[in-house]
Amino acid sequence: MKKSSPIKALFLDIGGVLLTDGWGHVSRKLAAEAFDLNPQEMESRHNQAFDTYELGKLTIKEYLSRVVFYEERPFTPAQFRKFIFAQSKPYPEMIELVRKLKARYGLKVSVVSNEARELNSHRIRKFKLDGFVDLFVSSCFVHLRKPDADIFRVALDIAQVPANQVVYIENLLMFVQVAEGLGIRGIYHTDYRSTCAKLASFGLEVAE
Repeated sequence: MKKSSPIKALFLDIGGVLLTDGWGHVSRKLAAEAFDLNPQEMESRHNQAFDTYELGKLTIKEYLSRVVFYEERPFTPAQFRKFIFAQSKPYPEMIELVRKLKARYGLKVSVVSNEARELNSHRIRKFKLDGFVDLFVSSCFVHLRKPDADIFRVALDIAQVPANQVVYIENLLMFVQVAEGLGIRGIYHTDYRSTCAKLASFGLEVAE
């Protein structure tokens, strides 16, 4: 039997919460080493293109043409894309926690995430996130990107849940604070156990 709770929805980031970062600085450094690229030049070009890419305004082909394949390379775009996609790994404890909370409390689960379209779609499919996530408010779909507070407003509108009945789990403190500014209850995620304790303080507990 589901326990009653004032919390009706759980908003989550993907990278750093459910999965590793999709294409973070560590992965880019590994890619530069694996493909013998100039890491400083690659990072500079990435920084110039990535916001637009995550907003869904560039395809992965267009992004890579600006960041890597602006000159001839001894490897193919397909090989580089495969490397990018292979960097994503799950956090099984966190995925199982969200599954259990959803089942126990009847929560509406929404992803609010900055991710580019092809990588986002790969991660959803590969790790079966759509098996427990109800809504994907991804930057590439809504053309808004954290820390823009409007992405949270869109998520609230789509979920149709009042801000004070939502808990948001995020591994970047600034984004937690932006959500809290709208009345959402935030959890700054650093590890599984501390997040469980914070969830319990909001009335969301899962027995060990």
